[in-house]
Amino acid sequence: MKTYSPSSKKLQKKWVHIDASNKILGKVAVEAANILIGKNKATYSPHMDLGDKVVVTNAKNVVLTGRKLKNKIYYHHTGYPGGLRSTKAEELMNKKPTEILRKAVSGMLPKNKLHKVRMSNLYIYESGEHPHNAQLLKNA
Repeated sequence: MKTYSPSSKKLQKKWVHIDASNKILGKVAVEAANILIGKNKATYSPHMDLGDKVVVTNAKNVVLTGRKLKNKIYYHHTGYPGGLRSTKAEELMNKKPTEILRKAVSGMLPKNKLHKVRMSNLYIYESGEHPHNAQLLKNA
């Protein structure tokens, strides 16, 4: 008996389109993360980048449930002493709606050497228009 191991030479990445309009943020992020990791394929292997490329459109129309829009706070540190900065979800949604979705998907991916590679396969757009119409897109 032999153990099957997928080869990166035979791998062809597909393009998957997700429309985020009027969908819950977490549900869109889970769907995108699973496709980026490759868990939707029978050849899933955790140590290889077997996931597809994901295009998410209408990021400005994503929905946050409950009071998250007013109460959820995103933190980042500038690297200087006393440099902890905070931004409410409502401000971030008005300024950069794509960033909320990017942070949600990033938080759902494993933190290893493949994290950056997988995030580079994610394309998020505020409106329904995107420059990836030439690729064959499958609606997810």
